Amino acid sequence: MSWTDICALTDIIPGTGVCALLGTHQVAIFRPQEDEQVYAIDNVDPFYQASVLSRGILADLHNEWYVASPLKKQHFRLKDGVCLENTGFSVPAYAVRVNNGRVELKESV
Repeated sequence: MSWTDICALTDIIPGTGVCALLGTHQVAIFRPQEDEQVYAIDNVDPFYQASVLSRGILADLHNEWYVASPLKKQHFRLKDGVCLENTGFSVPAYAVRVNNGRVELKESV
């Protein structure tokens, strides 16, 4: 496994997400707060097969971070991609870290 440099942490405004390409795959990267904690899940809403999750609204539910899809507002937990309303529609989560102020995603070899 290797790490791929995506962007500077400061490129992600706290409380928002961005979309990045990992190879040819879209990944939604979220920075819920001002700190260095970031999360990465698949960008495709599995209910509608639309690449929109990075534009969703972040919410702290039961002390865990979720993103609400901008389409029908299903909630996906950022740490593992599990869908709150229907676990059969969960999305993959990716290893992500901040290294020297840069956001990096782990890609499989």
